[in-house]
Amino acid sequence: MCSIIGYSGQLTLAAPLLVESLKKMEYRGYDSVGIATLNKGNILVSKGVGKVAEVDQQMQLNKLPGEIGIGHTRWATHGGVTDTNAHPHYSCSANIAVVHNGIIENYQELKSELEKEGHIFKSQTDSEVIAHLLERDYEQSNSSIVDAMTNTCKKIRGSFAFVAVFNNGVIAGARFDEPLIIGISSDALFLSSDVLGFLKYTDKAIFLDNGDIVIIEDKKYTIFDASRKNVNRPVTQVAWELGSADKGKFAHYTIKEIHEQSSTMLKPLEPSNDFETFCKYINNASNVYITGSGTSYNCGLLGKLLLSKFARKRTEVYMSSEFQYFSDTVEPDSVVIAISQSGETADVLHSVKQAKENGAKILSIVNIPTSSLARMSDCFVTLNCGPEIGVAATKSFLNQLMILYKIVYIISGQNIRFDSAELVKLQKSVQSVLDLDFKIRNIIGSLDHNVKDIYILGRSIHYPIALEGSLKIKELAYVHAEGIAAGELKHGPLALIDKESVVIVLNPNDETYRDVLSSTNEIKSRGAFIIGISDLKNDLYDVFIELPKLERYLYPIVEIIPLQMMSYYLAVQKQLDPDYPRNLAKSVTVK
Repeated sequence: MCSIIGYSGQLTLAAPLLVESLKKMEYRGYDSVGIATLNKGNILVSKGVGKVAEVDQQMQLNKLPGEIGIGHTRWATHGGVTDTNAHPHYSCSANIAVVHNGIIENYQELKSELEKEGHIFKSQTDSEVIAHLLERDYEQSNSSIVDAMTNTCKKIRGSFAFVAVFNNGVIAGARFDEPLIIGISSDALFLSSDVLGFLKYTDKAIFLDNGDIVIIEDKKYTIFDASRKNVNRPVTQVAWELGSADKGKFAHYTIKEIHEQSSTMLKPLEPSNDFETFCKYINNASNVYITGSGTSYNCGLLGKLLLSKFARKRTEVYMSSEFQYFSDTVEPDSVVIAISQSGETADVLHSVKQAKENGAKILSIVNIPTSSLARMSDCFVTLNCGPEIGVAATKSFLNQLMILYKIVYIISGQNIRFDSAELVKLQKSVQSVLDLDFKIRNIIGSLDHNVKDIYILGRSIHYPIALEGSLKIKELAYVHAEGIAAGELKHGPLALIDKESVVIVLNPNDETYRDVLSSTNEIKSRGAFIIGISDLKNDLYDVFIELPKLERYLYPIVEIIPLQMMSYYLAVQKQLDPDYPRNLAKSVTVK
């Protein structure tokens, strides 16, 4: 959600580099874009609503002169989606321009105070407050940028990562509960919310701590803490993320990443992940809590069922947006397993911070080992699935599942089969389902293009997959979709079923099979169109998607794939962009 890039160097002119960097971070989600460059002591700003390429074409962003600059893609929180509300924002004198991620909770109070002093605001955003605060504090501190940055940060309540360019050639940044990273090369320095913003130029990065302030001047950087004390932060090499983000032969990143699952699914199980320590924490805990948002929450639901059923480990799972209200009650001898693809999800970080302060051990499952969540955890394991550009999680979800199965395998004393031989078979099974691409595309093509309601039924370990499948349909195709526990049909949802309904039934031949068939009969008698996903064909299905034979507890790993594909092809059929769904962001860094 929102992207920041700052550049000072001699690699190239700033504007084309800023535009290119913002394109690399488009997956994070946004609705407007803008850049500011410094040229002969003047800060030039150009910005507008739309995609980076669109605004660049209309406004000629990449033509702005100057070798120093900042850029931003905005996802609207305060103020509508307008050119004026896009970042960067000027100070009154236009001697400072600012880009900001996060939310300033006391911006109305600060804005009123500044307006009384004569400051004139042009946007409806909370972010513009920072530019005016910096201007005032800079003047009051006899042009000390360190003092101005420190004093401004002290006045702000909320979460923030912001970068400011001053007309004297200095770039300054600060962070609190939002990511901000320094990129270091021999010819340039960068400030970015995401390493993908500068990885074309360097894989050396410094991840700023909460409260850090950085000043970039004369090809050097200096880091201060909130008390103005100089601090050193370690340089990290992040070369793993240099994996190709090219779409190759695929039309979109989303379908490419769906097809990558057979090749990435075993990567989190490699020796680089310390599962033994991770599981030791769980075994020694009196209580286990799992938290996550969206897809990660659905993964957590399945994790709870698997840990309870096979490892006999009582587990509670909470949406992070709800867990934050209860995390202060977590017992000191508990563990919290936090699941987050980005490791920067605001709700997750807030919940984990509270639980950690209460004495709980924090375990995390992340894709980015240098993320905020990983760094605040007692132990973490990584998805190792490489960059996921499509906003809707696909390969990251499958790798989350693989990690949870590995954890259950260890804790249960190998009560489930998840050894190397089984993994080879499982990987082949995933590929066999991916090979159904053409069939699934034709199934979607045969549906009414105006389908309004899709329901997905599942029981037991299949129910979380029904929820995840319905989430994918909503995210990508903007169709109302609902995951339903099949046994709950008669307790309300059956009233919704009619001849216009499409119902997808998750029904592998396990202990849930006959009960789900009974529910399918009820739906069939009401005229719904039924898509059966199973390893066993039945005449009740209007369309049948066949799964390979597997150990009964492993079916969630393969049955999610047809649902991902159906969601993708529904979006394509409706001429939507599946990579960048409207109103959504890859990394939700505001609450």
